[in-house]
Amino acid sequence: MRSILTTLSIFALLSVHAQKKVLDHEDLERWNSIENSTLSPDGSHVAYSLFKGEKDHYLHLKDASGKEVFTYDRASNGRFSYDSKSLVFRITAWKDSVMDMKRRKVKKGDLPKDTLGIYHLGSGNLEKIPNIKSWNLPQEWSGYLAYQYEEVKEEKDTAATEKKEKNGKKVNGDNGYHLVLRELASGKEDTLRYVTEYAFAKKDNLLAWTTTGPNDSANVAMYVMDLDDMTPVLLHEAKKATYSQLTLSDSGKRLGFVVDTDTTKVQLRPRELYYWEEGMSAAEKMVDANTTGNDLRPSAYQSMRFSDDESKLFFGLALPPVIKDTTLLGEEIVNVEVWTYDEPRLYTVQEMDIKQDTIAAYRAVIDLGKKKKFTQLANAEWPDAEFTPSANGRYALLSNAVPYQLESQWTGERARDYAVLDMNKGNLTPVLEKVPGRVSLSPEGNYVYGYNNADSLWFTYDIKKKKYIPLTKGMVFYDELHDSPSNPRSYGAAGFTKDDKALLLYDRYDIWSFDPSTGEATRLTQGRENKIVYRYVELDDDQDYIDTNEKALLTVFNETDKSGGYAHFDFKTKSLTDLIGGPYRYSTPRKAEKANTLLFTRESFQEFPDLRVADANFSNVTRISDANPQQSEYNWGTIELVNWTSLDGIELTGMLVKPENFDPNKKYPLLVNFYEKSSDGLHRHRAPRAERSSLNYSFYTSRGYVIFNPDVHYRTGYPGESAFNCVIPGVTALIEKGFIDKDNIGVQGHSWGGYQIAYLVTKTDIFKAAESGAPVPNMISAYGGIRWWTGLSRQFQYEHTQSRIGGTPWEYPQRYIENSPIYNLDKVNTPLLIMHNDADGHVPWYQGIEFFTGLRRLGKPSWFLNYNGEPHWPLKLQNRKDFNIRMAQFFDHYLKGAPKPAWMERGVPAKEKGINQGYELLDDK
Repeated sequence: MRSILTTLSIFALLSVHAQKKVLDHEDLERWNSIENSTLSPDGSHVAYSLFKGEKDHYLHLKDASGKEVFTYDRASNGRFSYDSKSLVFRITAWKDSVMDMKRRKVKKGDLPKDTLGIYHLGSGNLEKIPNIKSWNLPQEWSGYLAYQYEEVKEEKDTAATEKKEKNGKKVNGDNGYHLVLRELASGKEDTLRYVTEYAFAKKDNLLAWTTTGPNDSANVAMYVMDLDDMTPVLLHEAKKATYSQLTLSDSGKRLGFVVDTDTTKVQLRPRELYYWEEGMSAAEKMVDANTTGNDLRPSAYQSMRFSDDESKLFFGLALPPVIKDTTLLGEEIVNVEVWTYDEPRLYTVQEMDIKQDTIAAYRAVIDLGKKKKFTQLANAEWPDAEFTPSANGRYALLSNAVPYQLESQWTGERARDYAVLDMNKGNLTPVLEKVPGRVSLSPEGNYVYGYNNADSLWFTYDIKKKKYIPLTKGMVFYDELHDSPSNPRSYGAAGFTKDDKALLLYDRYDIWSFDPSTGEATRLTQGRENKIVYRYVELDDDQDYIDTNEKALLTVFNETDKSGGYAHFDFKTKSLTDLIGGPYRYSTPRKAEKANTLLFTRESFQEFPDLRVADANFSNVTRISDANPQQSEYNWGTIELVNWTSLDGIELTGMLVKPENFDPNKKYPLLVNFYEKSSDGLHRHRAPRAERSSLNYSFYTSRGYVIFNPDVHYRTGYPGESAFNCVIPGVTALIEKGFIDKDNIGVQGHSWGGYQIAYLVTKTDIFKAAESGAPVPNMISAYGGIRWWTGLSRQFQYEHTQSRIGGTPWEYPQRYIENSPIYNLDKVNTPLLIMHNDADGHVPWYQGIEFFTGLRRLGKPSWFLNYNGEPHWPLKLQNRKDFNIRMAQFFDHYLKGAPKPAWMERGVPAKEKGINQGYELLDDK
């Protein structure tokens, strides 16, 4: 008998050990995410960092077969040299070590500095350079590395004191840091002292830099150096100077910069633009106050660029500053905001834009031919200017949004007038008026093209013929599922083919080719018949057009079962070849710069998006990373599509997530989580992490919950009712399947989802508990609120976009009342956890306060979380962890009968904030 009992005990013990673990909060620290993945230019190696538990990075270097070549702890930001012979990366201190030093009150300047790592792929040698400030590698040539370092504090001794007195200059942000130019192969180094800015040419071995000089008596100067002969060329120097916008052309044969040599504190800075080209002994002044003939000066802030053919130099002309009376004392300055009813931008928007307004500039150009012609392109009437991607063309596209800025407060549209400027002749031709939507120049500059939101169509404008062509008139190239009272958006564009011969546009499923001069259309793919979505993949960032002589790589998405993949399209034969696919979500591939090797990921609910490499035809696919092998130890989950019919008679789709060990004969607690339409993300992997505003699906299914995410279809004027009509019948349909515990159903959502939950709990008692994040209970007060991150009025949101009321409170007062939960709080019988932070830039946090204080007034069980200083959702790791712990405890208590945590019983008094969290569970007895 004893023998039998012993055998049974051993069997039971083995069964327990064979069971998978349930995810808990501390397990989240075991999970890795992949960051900074990159292919070597020759496609032979992949580098990436594993970010473990959101604490430390671990660099991995593997060859294309997946073999580990090199690893390094605490390392990230790996970048290959252009010849693929070296991997350069940054090494940081352990986060726990830094945190411990901070606890010991170590000064910020004494905390560990970063180290630069250089791994040589051929020899396997590793070099480390301490105290790194910055570093850079050339883009399209190799052999050198440039880095700046911080000087380490020296011991206080006589020799150090004498050295400091002799030099009299510190290494810092104002004086610059020493720049080391290092030959990667030999390790030979040259040091350039007190460098404030530096840049490599993109395609040739030139380096340019600015320096404050070796000592306090030296001139400030700018240099350029050809690294073949290592002879610096002095381009400019002055006793005092501030350099900005140091810009090399791609070839390195030309350079532009802006300099301010004035020693006074004059507010209108007399900045000048200088230009240098190969063969010149020094840079020459091109633009100053005499050149412009007005108060405009070269801008120190607007970016400068050369056209790809290096025939033009584009730069900014800064608008004159508002002159201040610097003699006024603080107590004499009047601080008042004057808001005006008809000014184009709301005052709060002006406040958000004040930095940009202060450095605003008009675009200008210098033709770099023999005459070096200067032309101001933009002005007060046409303040914005754009060019072709290469900037080689003769035309500039000018625009003006000011006339329509006021009405954008309630329309939500960003309309503009457009004009074409011939930069050779100076002719200006207005071409489009009040167009909301993105408008651009074609790569060769033959056409203005774009999508007009108001007309729901794509168009071109032939610049030479001065002809407007409505390409998609009478065709559906706008969002077919659009369900808000706004203009539907387009599905986008793939781009132009060579020489602007065709414009490739997307409808819901297919890619179409349009003749931009006539509007003649040809459907290239045949996806609509089977609800397959095809989209073009751009593999070469430097190519401005789609090459129809090469096969195009397309992403593939099945709208019915949500599977993905890739295909090739042959423009010559008009044929499509499927390459790879399945019940996964596939990323947009990246191509090696000098090889036909592709880097991509695939993922599913069960499968982490590990890195994979493939050849151009995906005939040879190799998995490179295995980021989270520990996942197999845990009870995970499965996901599937479910269908039901809304109370409005609409066929709907949603996602149902079940525990891995799901038993259809058991009853499970259900959590409902939704936001607009989410079912296209069926195959998205959801790794365990401390979420900022939502349920972590893998975490909750591991703990025995079933999760339901329903798509919602909206009817203008009735967003709350629409959510009810879609969500509730979906929940009841699940209950009818028999495995849902109808007495233990919770609901969770944030922002727009938070609003809908606030509405639902006033209409139904089907939910036993609810978490509502950043909700809007009062649409009338919310309509008049401000989105503080942008300064925008919230009016457009209610009249035309997500809130879907369809008009103003004075046009539809009843709609605002009917859709506002605040007027029905007395009908709430569901305990609520509300999270709304006091720095929310999307939804004013007083909305959450209105919700909570109303429930509190009625004595309804409710709790309010405010993470001080956090925006629309908590971003700091400690706050996200806290939110996830409290939400799990809240739902576990109500839906699984777990003991109540102390914070739900007694709160966390203000004097205990940040000291006692109240996580401890109370004894029900």
